[in-house]
Amino acid sequence: MLRLLLRWFLHALALLIVTWLVPGFRVTGLGAALIAALVIGLLNATLGLLLKIITFPLSVITFGIFFLVINAFVLKLASGLVPGFYVRDFTAAFVGAVVLALLHIILGLLDSSD
Repeated sequence: MLRLLLRWFLHALALLIVTWLVPGFRVTGLGAALIAALVIGLLNATLGLLLKIITFPLSVITFGIFFLVINAFVLKLASGLVPGFYVRDFTAAFVGAVVLALLHIILGLLDSSD
């Protein structure tokens, strides 16, 4: 349970970092980042998973890059659901998805327990 809470907090921090790096991507504070991280996680576990299954052939053809498009869609959708979390347009969502993916790779490398 503690590990899950730590990952949730780290994802929220990653959203705050993306705010500093990506124009058009805004999180108003840690509370909004925590709620956004929760909503993004729930959307990825449901809608994102379904979309990834449906579009798997396209993702194979694009060597997985289309997964970033799905993640950008999830980010944009979450921004409409969470007050204090704003993604201006799809371009900001896509760049944000790329930066988040890179941050998660770095966090994964730092996590020695996996």
